[in-house]
Amino acid sequence: MHFKSSFIVFSAPSGAGKTTIVKRLAQKYNQLAISISATTREKRENEIDGREYHFLDKDRFLKAIQDGKFIEYEKVHGDYYGTLREKVDQLLAQGRCILFDIDVNGAKSIKKYFPEAILIFIKPPSKEELIERLKNRRESEQSINHRLKRLAYEYDEAQHFDHTVINDDLEKAIARVENIILENK
Repeated sequence: MHFKSSFIVFSAPSGAGKTTIVKRLAQKYNQLAISISATTREKRENEIDGREYHFLDKDRFLKAIQDGKFIEYEKVHGDYYGTLREKVDQLLAQGRCILFDIDVNGAKSIKKYFPEAILIFIKPPSKEELIERLKNRRESEQSINHRLKRLAYEYDEAQHFDHTVINDDLEKAIARVENIILENK
């Protein structure tokens, strides 16, 4: 199986389904590896350091920024998120194609760093459906409102992406993404 790029970047509003799509692709194709971001946000129940994120306190994160250890980093929803250069280099050394699950600004930074990267924006079918998905994730009303304030910005930034996939049906969305990233399709 050949992929069109070694760098496939996904962004979406929270709740659009990008993480589910990324995980499913990584399960289906063992050449694909998910880049695990570092973050300063609090670890959620059932999350494991190094699996969902590399959890760093703010001081360690800021020191890593100073030391140039990030390919990209952003402050999103009050917390820092970033892609550690060392982790990407390790995956490349293994011959893996890397899936990035990051915000829109981070995606544009990855594209500057790796011009051959494919940027895919995952869009929910509607704002109402997005709100329902966030409620199903047990997000607080405050968290939902905070995420919705960023929605117009994220949709505007999607114009800088190579592809937009509407996640109205998970299996169809995955098939659309496969058509985008696979060399022979």
